[in-house]
Amino acid sequence: MTQETYVGAIDQGTTGTRFMVFDHGGQVVANSYETHEQIYPEPGWVEHDPVEIWENTKSVVRAALEDAGLTADQLAAIGVTNQRETTLLWDRDTGKPVHNAIVWQDRRTTDRVEELEAQGKVEEIRAKTGLEADAYFSATKAEWLLDNADPIKTQRARPADLKSRAAEGEIMFGTIDSWLIYNLTGNHITDVTNASRTMLFDIHEMDWDDDLLREFDVPEECLPEVRPSSDEDYYGATDPDGFLGAEIPVAGALGDQQAALFGQTCFDAGDAKNTYGTGSFFLMNTGNEAVDSDHGLLTTVGFQRSGEPVQYALEGAIFVTGAAIEWLEDMTLIEDAAESETLARSVDSTDGVYVVPAFTGLGAPHWDQRARGTIVGMTRGTRREHVVRATLESIAYQTRDVAEAMVADSDIEMESLKVDGGAVKNNFLCQLQADIIGTEIARPEVDETTALGSAYAAGLAVGYWDDPEELRDNWRVDREFEPDMNRDEADEMYDRWADAVERATDWARDGGES
Repeated sequence: MTQETYVGAIDQGTTGTRFMVFDHGGQVVANSYETHEQIYPEPGWVEHDPVEIWENTKSVVRAALEDAGLTADQLAAIGVTNQRETTLLWDRDTGKPVHNAIVWQDRRTTDRVEELEAQGKVEEIRAKTGLEADAYFSATKAEWLLDNADPIKTQRARPADLKSRAAEGEIMFGTIDSWLIYNLTGNHITDVTNASRTMLFDIHEMDWDDDLLREFDVPEECLPEVRPSSDEDYYGATDPDGFLGAEIPVAGALGDQQAALFGQTCFDAGDAKNTYGTGSFFLMNTGNEAVDSDHGLLTTVGFQRSGEPVQYALEGAIFVTGAAIEWLEDMTLIEDAAESETLARSVDSTDGVYVVPAFTGLGAPHWDQRARGTIVGMTRGTRREHVVRATLESIAYQTRDVAEAMVADSDIEMESLKVDGGAVKNNFLCQLQADIIGTEIARPEVDETTALGSAYAAGLAVGYWDDPEELRDNWRVDREFEPDMNRDEADEMYDRWADAVERATDWARDGGES
């Protein structure tokens, strides 16, 4: 490949769609972003318009290429990464969705999940899929759509016909990666990482599971073909007569958190990354072994390259990290996120104050939906600086909660944690994280690791990059943070955190605050 070719990445997220173009050194040469509408038909329901997402995708691809002065035929390949679990159905003949996409955050199928729990089916689901039975995943969303999609939007299908048409393969099921790949190439495909988040896929057999399809009444005929995340056979190519005017291989796809794992070059067992966004997603590569969690983590597919064994991962979802800093702004304790670092440094400690930001309950490894946000240890001498510092410390403590669960489950020691996301611009937080976990924290130069991961997957598939070792050479450290705090002191602070979490658990009650 010559230096004039590049790899493009479509990064379709919860709030918007980005297109980035990377050069051979993994550096960004083009970037465009557009938001899409968040639709809330009822409390707890969240939807997206798939047509708007596709239109925005075309728009950002064109804009990024135009801004950088590139032509589409300079793209050696396109990769896709996406918000995971978000689910839609569309008509094979017309290519039109039969209903809005149901977003991963949507809770409309909570009753169905409670029914599964009451029937004692949770363990069986976990054993096959590596997932907790939850409305978060795609299975109950697909079931709801097949039962309830608005007949007006299906054009010629009555509601009762939708499932029979799905059984005939006339209605197609997919997560957002499938929707984009279909619109780019005309082919109905998903990758192993996205399949592993549907709660319909056996991650040990690496195939759709007949029992789960029967449980959720999802016909196999409507499902996409499952392919490696980096596929030398390609998923297909763009139509030369389509919006790009060029035939570009589409050859890589990963769900967003797995894409960040790949973009951070976490290719070996024990390699780990934590993405600090609104919440945090902590993933550790466990190699060719799917490690069952006894400590509240998810077992998931990390990635797969053509002809290679599947790499598995353990995943810990922390609900509130960056959102805790936003909360400080909402409470006018800080003016902007950058001020949190200055204020935290202005005091030597929190003076015994702990903040547990359980605003939406606690995620991994606690899984307590009834936990609520708590501040403990305040005295008359407590100032906003103490509360700000305690909020930053809570991010580090929650990450250690997950890190310890990872090590306990996998028996793999973690030597270094690669970090990305908005909050890691805060040097105080990164140093604190190193101190609390007791491991090196490595922050990369290119922080758009999600898009980079899907670009790497597609580029490897077409030979733009030769092998993962070449990608490791691309990975550049912006800064490393070594543990500096006395271990006993760090452990003492962390032990007290456990006491604070206990105060926050099981707070919300039926009939009162919920």
